[in-house]
Amino acid sequence: MKVSGYTICRNAVKFEYPIVEVIRSALPIVDEFIVNVGQSDDGTLGLIRSIGSDKVRIMESIWDDAMKTDGLLFSYQTNVALSHCTGDWALYLQADEVLHEADHDAIRQALREHLANPTVLGFTFRYLHFYGDYRSCNPWFYHRAVRIIRNDGQVESCGDAVGFWLKADRGYLQTVHKDRVRPSGATIYHYGWVKPPRVLLDKFRYQVARHHGDQPGAEQARMLAREVYEFDEYDLMKNFSGTHPAVMADRVSRYPVLKPGRNRWLEPAFYRAILKKGFRG
Repeated sequence: MKVSGYTICRNAVKFEYPIVEVIRSALPIVDEFIVNVGQSDDGTLGLIRSIGSDKVRIMESIWDDAMKTDGLLFSYQTNVALSHCTGDWALYLQADEVLHEADHDAIRQALREHLANPTVLGFTFRYLHFYGDYRSCNPWFYHRAVRIIRNDGQVESCGDAVGFWLKADRGYLQTVHKDRVRPSGATIYHYGWVKPPRVLLDKFRYQVARHHGDQPGAEQARMLAREVYEFDEYDLMKNFSGTHPAVMADRVSRYPVLKPGRNRWLEPAFYRAILKKGFRG
């Protein structure tokens, strides 16, 4: 059994993506890791090269900034990276998604168990979405997503690269073809919302431009008008008391908790949020 890992990144230094940690978190369970590096002006390419693993294969590409609809630029570049994968399975991690070493065995076991079963096309991961700092999680973001696919040409990234579909009918694996997906038994630690407020707003502006061009929606326009990103719902977040992946230890130790002692159960807004969004543990 051969397993490929792959990701895409551009200006990872500027936007403070933990791309090195992302790649290192997967290296123990993959045979190769493909990194599609878009044109960057902040030393991203050198940062990837500094990992120094012979498993890492870098491919440089030019991202077309004229693609400004529905985030399709991201799935396009993700599929470019996927086309370079040579494994039986392909593990996709976005530039802010990290694996925990405690889950490595479960992932490998799941892949071995279903290798000879062609009806299984992918595996889902549970998600922890950190918000504001490394001790707070947003329980209302999506809880699961496909991050491993069978690399036989049937499946590709779609939309803004959050999910995958079967190319034959463009049916999403998690909904239309959910019978062909299995749980991996592992968790993705998603750190996309843990950045200094000004950096996060710059990242948000870039992503909005790739989704909406020059015509953002009303909600996006209000956000873009700010000088820094504001964590409006931080007081409603769930406290995280578990352990982070070991590769994140340095980042976690250096980053402050925004509001020590915060307790969502004492916030009236938390109960209003439950009425509106439902309770998520």
